[in-house]
This record gives sequence, structure tokens and C-alpha cells, in this order.
Amino acid sequence: MSRVLTQVGMRVDVVAPSRRRGVWQRLRRSRPAVLAAIFLAAVHVLALAGPPLLPLDPFATDPLGSLQLPNRAHWLGTDEVGRDTLSRLIYGARVSLLVGLVAMAVAIVTGSVVGGLAGYFGGLADAWLMRVTDAMMALPTFFLILAVVAVFGGGPMIVMLVIGFTSWMQVARIARGEYLRWRVAEFVDAARAIGATDLQIMARHIFPQVTPSIIVTATLGVAFAILTESALSYLGLGIRPPTPSWGNMLQNAQQYLWSAPHLAVYPGAMILLTVLSYNFLGDGLRDALDPSLRNV
Repeated sequence: MSRVLTQVGMRVDVVAPSRRRGVWQRLRRSRPAVLAAIFLAAVHVLALAGPPLLPLDPFATDPLGSLQLPNRAHWLGTDEVGRDTLSRLIYGARVSLLVGLVAMAVAIVTGSVVGGLAGYFGGLADAWLMRVTDAMMALPTFFLILAVVAVFGGGPMIVMLVIGFTSWMQVARIARGEYLRWRVAEFVDAARAIGATDLQIMARHIFPQVTPSIIVTATLGVAFAILTESALSYLGLGIRPPTPSWGNMLQNAQQYLWSAPHLAVYPGAMILLTVLSYNFLGDGLRDALDPSLRNV
């Protein structure tokens, strides 16, 4: 038995690099996905490394220089209290993207645990956990988020957690289906025969097979989290000023739509492009990771 497992393990090690190359080749065929990945990489690098290098403080006000059009000193102009729009846009990218990524991480962990337990053990555990999932999906998510944020406040941590704990259901359903599929595979029976525990089988043997589907769901989930944070901040219940985020920049700009429309264009365009890029990347990854295309 151990010899067979060793041979199987060696075969997986040899095949895995070719599969990774195949996934990359299929992903490169999708021009929208590649362009989306490049744009997202640039935005994330700029959000991570940009604020310390900014020549202007995103919090520094200059009432005498408010609502300026783009110029040499302020490349994207200034807002209603004279703060540099470019600096706030880059700093706001850090906040909005962090909310999206952390919220999605919370959703992935919660959904993977719930879906994995339901799919692997089945029976009563599956029935109870999936009924809880269905009940959560039946709730009006955005209004639930509004209620929680209104009660507990709109700090960044609260926003991240409430979005994450109200968006795990889709991940759970996908994880459950994948665990149902892989729990009867031969390599699972072999791992059980050599004494692997249920936790080891779930984490070391089945979860790597589930990861591609979860990655695709995660890219779409980040886009949803960014949109939700932007909506909350626009309503005044998300990230609170003076900390900039794309959502509260839109809120501040709404009363200057006629006198300074550029204040709304920049954060709105960043939200639009970022969400579209995550959706294009998710579609590209879905096609690249489709098991039916692995032999193409």
C-alpha cells in the first residue's frame, strides 16, 4: 500500500507543474482577464506603497485652495476643504481594498468550514448546517449589514467583519458540493486506510482540490465587498471621515456635482474599474480552472 501511495504521490508531483502551466496558458488566452489582472496588480501595489511616497498629506486642509481643477501642484485637483484629491484617492484605495480583501477572507474561512463539515460528514450535520446557510441567504443582506453597522458603529474593523460574516453562504454551498464530490475519491480511501484522521483528510487531501473553485468565488466576493463598503460609506455608515475611502469620497462630492464634478468622477471610476476587473479576472479563472478544459 505504501509503495502504491508513493508512486501516486510521485505522479502528482510530476503532473502538478504541467497542470499549472496549462492553467496559466488558458488564462493568457483571455485578454480581459489578463488586462484585469494587470490593472488590479497596479492598483494594489499603488495602494500598498503609494501613501508613504505621496508628496502631499491626504489629511492636510487648505480652505483657500478648495475645489481646484487639476494643476501642477494638485494633479487631480482638490476637494471641498482643499485636500489633495490624488493623495486621498490613493489612500482611499488602501482602505477600500483592505476592507474587500479582509471581508472576503472572513467569508472564505467561515464558508469553507461550514461547507466542508456539511459535505464531508453529511447526514444530520449537513442538514443543520445547510438549513442555517439557507436561512442566512434568505435574509436581506444589505439591510442586515445596515442594521449591524448602525448599532455597532462604522469603523473599518466592524465593516470588514459584518460584510465577511454576511457573505460566506455562497462559499459554503460551493465548498459543500466539492467535498461531496471528493470525499468518495480513491485517494481519500487510501489516506483513510493508512490512518489519516478526518481533519487531516479534509485539510490536506480534499481542501487543495476545493481551492480552485473557492479562488474563483473569492475574486467575485472581493468585488461585492468593495461595492458594499462603498455603499455603506456613501450612506454615512461605513468608513467615517476624515479617513478617506472611495465611498465617502463620493458622499462628500455629491453636493458639488455641478461646480466640481471631477470630485465624483475619480472615486466612481476607481470603484467601477476595480469591480469590473475582479469580475473579469474571476471569469477568466473560472474558465482556466475548469476541469473539463485541463486536457485541452
